[in-house]
Amino acid sequence: MASPERVGASPAEDGTISRQQWKWAILAGMASYIDAGSIVALSAGLSLFQSELGLSSGAVGALAAIGPNALGCALGAFIGGRLGDKLGRKRIYKYDLLVYAAGVLLIALSFNSPMLFIGTFIVGVAVGADVPASLALVGEFSPAKARGKLLGFTHLAWNAGPLVVLLLAFALAPLGMLGIRIVFLHLVLVALITWALRQGLSESPRWEKASASQAPVQQKLRNLFSGANLQALLWTVTIYAFWNLAAGTKGIFNPYIIKSLDAGSQAVSVGLTALGFGLGLVATLVLFMRLADRSHATRKRMWGIGALMQVTAFTIYLIFPFTIPVIIGNIVFWAVGAALAGEAMYKVFSQELFPTILRGTAQGLTFGTARVLLGIWSFFVPALASTGIEPVAALLVVFLVISGTVGYFFMPDTSGKSLEQIESERAPV
Repeated sequence: MASPERVGASPAEDGTISRQQWKWAILAGMASYIDAGSIVALSAGLSLFQSELGLSSGAVGALAAIGPNALGCALGAFIGGRLGDKLGRKRIYKYDLLVYAAGVLLIALSFNSPMLFIGTFIVGVAVGADVPASLALVGEFSPAKARGKLLGFTHLAWNAGPLVVLLLAFALAPLGMLGIRIVFLHLVLVALITWALRQGLSESPRWEKASASQAPVQQKLRNLFSGANLQALLWTVTIYAFWNLAAGTKGIFNPYIIKSLDAGSQAVSVGLTALGFGLGLVATLVLFMRLADRSHATRKRMWGIGALMQVTAFTIYLIFPFTIPVIIGNIVFWAVGAALAGEAMYKVFSQELFPTILRGTAQGLTFGTARVLLGIWSFFVPALASTGIEPVAALLVVFLVISGTVGYFFMPDTSGKSLEQIESERAPV
């Protein structure tokens, strides 16, 4: 293996991506695979767990709120993001997948409510800790003119995890609860293999340089809450938190809502959700990864088109009956729109807008805040959905309008610039 100094210290700035950088992106991007995979595995099994363990609607909301979709993930992100800046990216991603595997195994073997709730919370914390460290690593070794492509690649993993989970759940649907347990066991296996392969990863050279050269006062948390850092913090948390309320609702509750409102069976609900992630994967590959590094103007156009598509996705629920054709329309508009103006773009800007020594902390705060809000929202979704899809859809339209508007009109110009150039331009005068 090439030394980290030769591979990562001075990445090519013409957009050329080395085999080593692709390898690192794949291994770091598995954080997104297990994050989204965990959310959707829980989603696919939510109604089955409810029947098997006798969970009330309130308990279903609480389970969704404490896991990888919300509060547990938020706690892990707050802690992991900060520790990743203070101790290094490697300290986090080297060990947290073992904790994750233990939590998923507990879910897979759950035969009572305490096991299910404890395992779900552990998984949430482990996922939350891994994401900021892993994405910071990808951002810091990426070439300036290919940063969007490599961070977009992690979003392929974010779509691939749910797609694999849902296809497994669809194939194993005749087995009922046993099928869902097998789905969770697959995530245990993926986590352990990824953990073993990650042992060869090196520390981020950019973090090592920043940690050694910057005074302790520059590493203080308070530096995030003033000047350009505060502006970036408010912008990224706004676009991501309001978008994530819609994305999280689809991720954790889509099969549950489809089945509970009698729009389709368990197998149909899982299959339709899988279709959405498959389309999202293709749109990310064909559109986002090809366009994200072209220019600031291109990013704005991508965001504007994507935001309009996502608003349309939920507006049709307010106009047409909640039937399979309408659900498919929602899935198509959402999948393409979210690829252009969703988590992938947030990942890019969360790496570009903050100084290296505070990058993990900043992303942990924005990522965690979004998951806290989603956790609170998750308590109310089952009750709102029980009266029909319209109340949920109307609120999600409002959330998406806020995210889309703020993202488009206040988007910073960072495309194609090195992290050092961006940090210099945004530093206090």
